[in-house]
Amino acid sequence: MIRALLLLILLPLPAAAHDMTLDRMTEILTALDPEIEAAGGAFRFTIEDVPVLIVTDPRADRMRAMVPIRSAAGLTEADLRRMMQANFDSALDARYAVAEGRVWAIFIHPFRALDRRQLIDGIGQTVNAALTYGTLFTSGALQFGRGDSRGEQRQLLDRLQEKGQDI
Repeated sequence: MIRALLLLILLPLPAAAHDMTLDRMTEILTALDPEIEAAGGAFRFTIEDVPVLIVTDPRADRMRAMVPIRSAAGLTEADLRRMMQANFDSALDARYAVAEGRVWAIFIHPFRALDRRQLIDGIGQTVNAALTYGTLFTSGALQFGRGDSRGEQRQLLDRLQEKGQDI
């Protein structure tokens, strides 16, 4: 049994039926936003009034979808801790990151293995992570049950309930 598992692990994965290409990505992203701006392997477009940037490097087999959230100036230890908690359990395929003086929601994936569904889902999760920054810190997908976000989200609901007690 162990030998069979080792063989499965060591065997190369078959090539995807539809390896991602820049032309295919352009086609998919244009369907999401016909006003897309494309330059080489970079794309700029809008989803739900949220600006999205995608940078690709097909030679290195990488792509990165990014949404700017806010300035990183003034981030507290609590802010950073909450982002890291969300990265563990509620951001899922999207992640919170800090770079170039900004807080970002990002989705990183190997370029060639990316399929249409994964690309769209990754973009959606990244936009959701940006939209829920400061509140639920979630990508909108399922939540890993062993993290801290559920308790943090429950505290928000409890605080809101307390505020409404006198009404």
